[in-house]
Amino acid sequence: MSAKNTKSKTIASKGKKKASSGSKKFVPFATKDLLTMKAIGLKDIEALFALADQIRKSPKKFMHSLEGKTIGLLFQKPSTRTRVSFEVAMAQAGGQAVYLGDKDILMGQREPIKDVARTLSGYFDGVVIRTFDHAVLEEFGQVSTIPVINGLSDSEHPCQILSDLYTIYAKYGKLKDIMVTYIGDSNNVLKSLMYGAAITGMSLSIVTPRGYEPSEEDLKEIKVLAKDSGAKLSLSNNPFASLKNTHVIYTDVWVSMGQERQREQRVRDFQPFQVNQTIVSKALPDALVMHCLPAHRGEEITNEVIEGPHSIVFEQAANRLLVQKALLTLLLNKNN
Repeated sequence: MSAKNTKSKTIASKGKKKASSGSKKFVPFATKDLLTMKAIGLKDIEALFALADQIRKSPKKFMHSLEGKTIGLLFQKPSTRTRVSFEVAMAQAGGQAVYLGDKDILMGQREPIKDVARTLSGYFDGVVIRTFDHAVLEEFGQVSTIPVINGLSDSEHPCQILSDLYTIYAKYGKLKDIMVTYIGDSNNVLKSLMYGAAITGMSLSIVTPRGYEPSEEDLKEIKVLAKDSGAKLSLSNNPFASLKNTHVIYTDVWVSMGQERQREQRVRDFQPFQVNQTIVSKALPDALVMHCLPAHRGEEITNEVIEGPHSIVFEQAANRLLVQKALLTLLLNKNN
């Protein structure tokens, strides 16, 4: 996205300026924590993207935006992009990150989660938690006095989706009226993507094998948000559904961490839903292909597609750093 256009772009439509109001100044990400996409609104996302645009255009201006700040990375699950993007984001903005693996703390085993939360609130300016159980995040957030960021849980992956939405926005200049077809498992990534689409007005076609659809509870909540934003949400068991109008094809692994025992069955069930050249050819001619990584090449996506001209998978990954830096700048400087 060219820097000269950033001021005239909004999520709603390219070139459309926000209406000003004389009301109280909006404070982005006013809630203490980012545990779920449900905690934020359209204005929060617009503010995040505007700041990410500024950082992309003038990175040197933000070399000290997190000076004196320190975050803790409490990771109970392995990570590449989430860990590295947060560590580098803090370093490039003048702050620092302290990584604490599961064996370093044994949170909930060696000592109660609430005790860890109270203790680390006195050391850090914020924490990023990557956990198998979303309840860990909720309990930690209730007690801590510092921002708590969901770096991935069994329920959601908001940081991933905020970056993904920014990537789509950077390509098209808007999110509203963009059609994304997600082909794959109804996992934490899809749940956050559903909320992201419903908040921004982006249309989302969800394509899964029978028995792997999102829960009725999640769909009910999403439909309420979608009604307000104008987002269109559809669900299908046909891998070719909605492709002819699709701007973005998104997929993820068939077997997530903790589902290894289901691998054989899942591979059989998902085989017809592989994102291959046939699938891509049915979408719009300039459609983009996204994957949150790590990818199991030859399973949910072919090597030909991930390395092909439609793929923006590694641009998508690179944007994790940019959006993480913007997110930290907003969350950690609210009280300055």
